[in-house]
Amino acid sequence: MKNVEIKVFDENKCIYTDFGEMLFSHFGVTGPIILSASSKINRLDNLETKLKNNKVYITIDLKPALTEDVLDKRLCRDFEKNINREFKNSLSELLPQKLIPIIIELSNIPVDKKVNQITKMERETLIKLLKNFKVNINALMPIETAIITCGGVDVKEINPKTLESKLVKGLFFAGEVMDLDALTGGFNLQIAFSTGYTAGK
Repeated sequence: MKNVEIKVFDENKCIYTDFGEMLFSHFGVTGPIILSASSKINRLDNLETKLKNNKVYITIDLKPALTEDVLDKRLCRDFEKNINREFKNSLSELLPQKLIPIIIELSNIPVDKKVNQITKMERETLIKLLKNFKVNINALMPIETAIITCGGVDVKEINPKTLESKLVKGLFFAGEVMDLDALTGGFNLQIAFSTGYTAGK
């Protein structure tokens, strides 16, 4: 999904927000904004306990460019076009096909209800769901599937001009062996190239 906004919550406190691309996969959620969010989640105190107790979650705004009022007008237009159709057949212009059954189920609007019978209250529930789709985080993917790792040699123990250890003469570091990581978007590749070049020199 393109152009969605996510918020990461730690015990109901928003700790991170991002906008961009993400996807639902067979194992959960992924994509550029989720990878960046996972870096923030991985650094939380008492993470395992929080994950077990559903204290860490994300909300997804599926239509961040639209306010609730504008989204309501958009829904009304779509419903007007599909006035005699069943609810399940009225959302194809608004959402990806595979997401429609989930949104319908969570909205509690009967799938076979005619669009012209949907109440204002049901529409409001649907809008809140589209603007605030909640996903509990119960685990992070294992290290074997990681794209970037965090942790490593403390950068305070490394000369930043040469990348030589301040503790062991002649020992140089580069890339992810150092405790140095960045958000997704090419930054980690740049770190690898630049530190590799500097340490090599």
